[in-house]
Amino acid sequence: MFHYHCLNPISQVGLDGFSGLYVQTDNMNDADAILVRSAAMHDMELPEKLEAIARAGAGVNNIPLQKCAEAGIVVFNTPGANANGVKEAVLAGLLLASRDIVGGVNWVQSERQNELIAKSAEKEKKRFAGNEIKGKRLGIIGLGAIGVLVANAAARLGMEVYGYDPYISVDAAWNLSRDIRHIKEVDEIYRECDYITIHVPLMDSTRKMINKDAIDKMKDGVVLLNYARDLLVDEEAVVDALRTGKMKRYVSDFPNPTTAGAKGCIVTPHIGASTEESEDNCAKMAVKELIDYIEHGNIHHSVNYPECDMGICNTVCRVAINHRNIKNMIGQFASVLGEADLNIANMANQSKGEYAYSLFDLDTPITPEIIEKLKKIDGVLKVRVLK
Repeated sequence: MFHYHCLNPISQVGLDGFSGLYVQTDNMNDADAILVRSAAMHDMELPEKLEAIARAGAGVNNIPLQKCAEAGIVVFNTPGANANGVKEAVLAGLLLASRDIVGGVNWVQSERQNELIAKSAEKEKKRFAGNEIKGKRLGIIGLGAIGVLVANAAARLGMEVYGYDPYISVDAAWNLSRDIRHIKEVDEIYRECDYITIHVPLMDSTRKMINKDAIDKMKDGVVLLNYARDLLVDEEAVVDALRTGKMKRYVSDFPNPTTAGAKGCIVTPHIGASTEESEDNCAKMAVKELIDYIEHGNIHHSVNYPECDMGICNTVCRVAINHRNIKNMIGQFASVLGEADLNIANMANQSKGEYAYSLFDLDTPITPEIIEKLKKIDGVLKVRVLK
């Protein structure tokens, strides 16, 4: 029997994916697995028995990744599960920034007691008319799951789309429309595009990447959209650019005192990935990842350990070892198993940065004494035996 704990409300549609082998617990210390959305985990004391954490979403800034890796805890996210919801929010942001729909709605509300509102509207509507997005240039910084969907949808709406991502994956490249113009230097997007949307992870190298220097390179009257992370943008520089007219609109999904109510800012309450469908999809993917890891030792979509998949174990048992990525680890594992006269029927080893992961399918049962010998090898962080 396995126990899981939810640090945030998780879609029941996803939790229903757990079999009868899993029981939800209110006590985190009893958990073999944790599901989380936005709860801050950096200051939490992690249970010794904890095997895995699944973030029902893409961003993992709220999870101490290296601390987890050192404890042999695999952290998963759910890339792409909420991509369509964010894509649709970005498209809505494009339209809200192009046509002053928000201003128009607010004007109607302010005139709701006016019996001549229809006549007044004919005089006032030119203030809210705006522009069409068809034929305009959209620059997309980051061509991951969301960026690709935005690019393809915008192209179908008749926009001229520029895409920038020096690390674009093979899968993303295959899914990208041939109509997208792949840009090698981000400055070209700044110079050429009428609209710019960012879809990159928050790292030291991307923190406040949209700053005054970047804004100065942009076209006058540019519209900037941010549905990724608030700290990707120097929002004080953005507010200054809106004030001077350098920037026409800033559309953000991250409300804060700097942008809330500021002239030219359209700010929504972090709803980009909060559709019912997105939450269901993220929960379903997170649960599937946890089950595959806990029962079979397979890793998919981890952010602190490598991908590793040996399918279902068809031998007597499977040994899973989380360890540091240092030389001669496999040799030491094989030596311990060989000295115990245990035959390795199948094995896999993968590494990612400082950490690595190994799976061994054995033809004969492994004893507690051999497990302890494996645990004592320098660099081993966790050993599990899967039946």
